[in-house]
Amino acid sequence: MNKLKITYIRSIIGRPEKHRRIIQALGLRKLNQTVEHQDNPAIRGMVNKVKHLVRTEEILDG
Repeated sequence: MNKLKITYIRSIIGRPEKHRRIIQALGLRKLNQTVEHQDNPAIRGMVNKVKHLVRTEEILDG
């Protein structure tokens, strides 16, 4: 299964509470931090809501 590499690039200061919770749920704490998640509709939906705050790359398996 493919993975998504998600990098936190813009601050949540002044953003709605919903965006803050999504960033936290993705496991992002500090700017420029990168996490990997399985590529599934739930993660895609979360990333889509905060696409202006993160950078996303697909990691293809083998």
